[in-house]
Amino acid sequence: MDRVLSSKAETGVQGLDDVLSGGFTRRHVFLLEGSPGTGKTTIALQFLIEGEKLGERCLYISLSESDEELRDCAQSHGMEIGDGIEIFELVPPESLLDADQQQSLLYSSDLELGETTKLIFEAFERLKPQRVVIDSLSEIRLLAQSSLRYRRQILALKHFFSRSDATVLLLDDMTSENFDKTVHSVVHGVIHLEQLVPDYGSERRRLRVIKYRGQSFRGGYHDFIIKTGGVAVFPRLRAIEHRTSFERITLSSGLPEFDGLLGGGIERGSSTLLIGPAGTGKSLFALQFVNAAVQRGEKAAIFVFDEELGLLYARTKSMGIDLEKLHDAGLIHIEQLDAAELSPGEFAQRVRDRVSTYDAKTVVIDSINGYQASMPEENALILHMHELLQYLNRQGANTFLTVAQHGLVGDMKSPVDVTYLADSVILLRYFEALGKVRRAVSVIKKRTGPHEDTIREFKISGKGLTLGEPLSGFQGVLRGVPNFVGERQPLLPLTDEDGDHS
Repeated sequence: MDRVLSSKAETGVQGLDDVLSGGFTRRHVFLLEGSPGTGKTTIALQFLIEGEKLGERCLYISLSESDEELRDCAQSHGMEIGDGIEIFELVPPESLLDADQQQSLLYSSDLELGETTKLIFEAFERLKPQRVVIDSLSEIRLLAQSSLRYRRQILALKHFFSRSDATVLLLDDMTSENFDKTVHSVVHGVIHLEQLVPDYGSERRRLRVIKYRGQSFRGGYHDFIIKTGGVAVFPRLRAIEHRTSFERITLSSGLPEFDGLLGGGIERGSSTLLIGPAGTGKSLFALQFVNAAVQRGEKAAIFVFDEELGLLYARTKSMGIDLEKLHDAGLIHIEQLDAAELSPGEFAQRVRDRVSTYDAKTVVIDSINGYQASMPEENALILHMHELLQYLNRQGANTFLTVAQHGLVGDMKSPVDVTYLADSVILLRYFEALGKVRRAVSVIKKRTGPHEDTIREFKISGKGLTLGEPLSGFQGVLRGVPNFVGERQPLLPLTDEDGDHS
């Protein structure tokens, strides 16, 4: 007794069914197009292997690759083409490859085109498969020679398959000189694959569903990668689709003076931007919230773009936060990322996984400067950050972002302005006083409640962060060279014992 199948043929490709709202509608013909190297064959193999797992009969009709090449491709991904998948090589007989012969099976003539179609039909009728892949249409286009004959040939294939229960995937490598989109109007759906090569770093791949009749789908571009195991798609994040219920309570940073500056602390489900020049302690302030989250019994996830993890472990341990120990105990997830090898979609998926499966309630992205390097342009960064922050906020997670400004004192500029996206903005600055370089912190924005409008000095030592009283006796601290106008100097003592651990 045949197994009752769902109305959708699942693709077997991670994330692609999400983009297609469940997969391919059964008993229809779909087109998967893209230049060589974009992953068409890998997706096709995953599609058939998924069908085999469901007990479906599968047929791969190859006009360009041999049985051995396809099996090698599958093996390189750790996949196995089982007995439920038949590979039918539509290649010319060896006699036609003789130098004395003036024609071959793929010679452009009515005879060869008709013979090719006949062989396809015969292979189908013999196996009666439920999933079919035809690779590739470029060969049929060359045989047809004209757009009219090519369209008629595709229509003939469509009408033939429509009388069966087969779900058909046509592959097109878009290599023909006279490439046209005739087949787009004939098939039920079209998926377009692209490969982009940045000036530096590895290639980036993305896909877009151009058409899907009678079915909603996720529009726009979706990043994907080809890895061992096959293709993995990262659906474009839409924060509006993800909302959970949680209690909006105020969370402490673990430092009473810092909480006072923040008006009591940070509200759950909010985002905080830490901005300032290099070395002011942005990462340490973010890690202070991570440490406080662990103390509350919550988990945290840290994504580091700019610093080597060994150095970060050593640096923070000298300041009283043992990140390595927390990681080994499973209390935090910490990951070093390479912006040159990571697409924005993949990064967003990694963050989502940490929140949904690891249940991280505190997320640190250090820094936006490194994250920006993975973006093709600044506008894309703003859009990605908006969706990611909205998603994290709606999951009840607290997000901490760092941005390094250009310069050290005086007029400083940020590589990208994301201050309007964050719920709270904490500004860090260097300033000079009494012949010493000191640090100051202030809160310049907080959407979720009141906060101090003062500027406080802080120092970094073996005890971690220490905040002083508001610098009410100075003017011009944020410019870097303040003037003393008060009656006393409320500065923190700088001793040799404390040192400087920036």
